[in-house]
Formats: sequence, structure tokens, C-alpha cells
Amino acid sequence: MSKTIAVIRGDGIGPEIMNATLRVLDELKTGLNYEFVDAGMAAQERCGELLPQATMESIARHRVALKGPLTTPIGGGFSSLNVELRKRFDLYANVRPAITIPGTKARYDGIDLITVRENTEGAYGSEGQTLSEDGDTAHSQIKVTRRGSERIVRYAFELARRQGRKKITVVHKANIMKTTSGLFLKVAREVAAEYPEIQCNEMIVDNCCMQLVMNPQQFDVIVTTNLFGDIISDLCAGLVGGLGLAPGANIGTEAAIFEAVHGSAPDIAGKGVANPCALLLAACQMLGHLGLEDQAQRVRAAIRDVLARKDRVTPDLGGNGSTASFADALIDSLRGS
Repeated sequence: MSKTIAVIRGDGIGPEIMNATLRVLDELKTGLNYEFVDAGMAAQERCGELLPQATMESIARHRVALKGPLTTPIGGGFSSLNVELRKRFDLYANVRPAITIPGTKARYDGIDLITVRENTEGAYGSEGQTLSEDGDTAHSQIKVTRRGSERIVRYAFELARRQGRKKITVVHKANIMKTTSGLFLKVAREVAAEYPEIQCNEMIVDNCCMQLVMNPQQFDVIVTTNLFGDIISDLCAGLVGGLGLAPGANIGTEAAIFEAVHGSAPDIAGKGVANPCALLLAACQMLGHLGLEDQAQRVRAAIRDVLARKDRVTPDLGGNGSTASFADALIDSLRGS
């Protein structure tokens, strides 16, 4: 195949982990081409904008982007560049797998779950935010719609069907947030009825967090609203070794952006010791999205192989290697597979 994707190297450690990731992708010889565009501080320094129009046009044209971590400067015009990208392209589904990989600092074995988070409304809609003149009272609206709820729950069930997963947990707080979370739960029940072959259970968000810590293996796919999904997906990352192993996909009908969900880590930028796993795993999600699941599985197998042997891995994973040496080890593993 010949396919061009937009590539945003990102800020901080972004260029280092992106370089390692693209080296691994190139080894697959899939025919992927890259159009490099800027966002975040790198874009601000080059052209005076955090999200240049050329970057938006590139993502719209190619419909797929691979993105390193971005830094949103204080007072930069956007509360979050990631949130702004999701809004601009209506990337309504945030898909974050959490899978135990041997050789990491994971606290549990046998975890293989996916959090599907609504990405465009709810508490992150930033609507109606006000602060009283005396600074004592703040207001912010939470808006949940039938359309938003239905499409994210349906996405979760379709994902479960494609991947042969058997169970979906709908996470909510409808016992207290009776209108917003209540609507989400009502719509989720309606959608679940259309998928009788997939088990569906419901769980209040605070109980879900406790259950994830006590017995995470009981979960398969979790679907929930924006704020709850943000919290739960980070909790799940902690179960399998941290954000350095946490990829994320942001999926819409017209575009998809794949990213490492961790920050730009300016404290280690330029030192060559950043762990590229999160971005590599996001690239695997991207390959699957492009119909290259076999190649995605080759990369995941190489990651498992290299981590199990601690072959040239970065210090956060218990090795003495560098970002570049980690990529070297992965490429060697791919060549031997």
C-alpha cells in the first residue's frame, strides 16, 4: 500500500520518541509516507501559532495523524491543544488499551482491557464557565447528548464485536447525576439491547475504580463519559506499568489521531533516555486502523520480546539503554521474526 499520514513530532521528548517510532515503522516496509507538520511550542516558535492552518489541512487531507506529546503554554489561547484537536475534527472516541507486558513494572498479570471514552462533550465541553466577581463561586456546565452517548456506546460495542471481546462495562454516576449520567446510562442500555451476544453490565464510577484495583482481570471493555474515562484510563495505565506504556487513539468519522498519552517530559528532553513504547503502541493502533493489523501484531510481539529480555531498554523499564538503542533492539527483533 501507499499511504501518507500527517506526523506531528511534538514538544519535549516528542521528536526523540517519534524518530524511534518511525524507524520501527519503516522497518515494516508498509509503504507509509510522512508529511511532517508542527503543533504546540514547536509551531509557536516557527510560525507564531500553536495550531497552524497548514497542520489542520494536513490532518484533514490525510485523515490520519501520528502525534507526539504537545505542550500547551499558559495563556496560549487554548486550555489544551489535545482537547482543541479533538473538537476541531470531532474525534469523539478515545480508545486506550491497557495490556500487561512481561518485563515491565506492572503490578498485575493478565490484564487486557480497553477504555472507550467519550471525547467531545461532558465535563470537558468547557461551556458556561463563569467565576463570580468576588472570586468565591465558579460555575461550569456539563452537557451530555443522546447523539454523543449513542455513538460512543455503539463504537464500544462494534469494537468489542470486531475484536471478539465478550463483555462491556458501562461506567456512570446516574445515582447522583441523574440527568447527565442518567441520559448516558439510558442510551447505553438501549444500544446494548442491539448486541445480545455481548455481555453488558453497569458499574458506578467509584465502585469501578475500586474494582479495577482489587480485580482488574474482570474487565474487558469499559465505556464511559469524558471525565470518568480520563480518570479511569490513567488508573488502568498505572495497573500495567504507567503512562510510558499507554497509547491512545482519537477516532472520528473524518479523521483519526494516534498519540502517546503522556506529557512532553521537558526534564529529560534531549537526554536520549525517553521510553518510546507509548507512541509505538499508538502506532500499532494506527496500523490496525489502516488495515495493517498483522504488521501491528509484529510490532507488539517485538516490544514483548525486547522487554522480556530487557534488551537495550530505557532506564524507566529497568535497563541502561537509550531511546535509539531501544529502537535498534526492536528492529533486530523484527528482522529475526
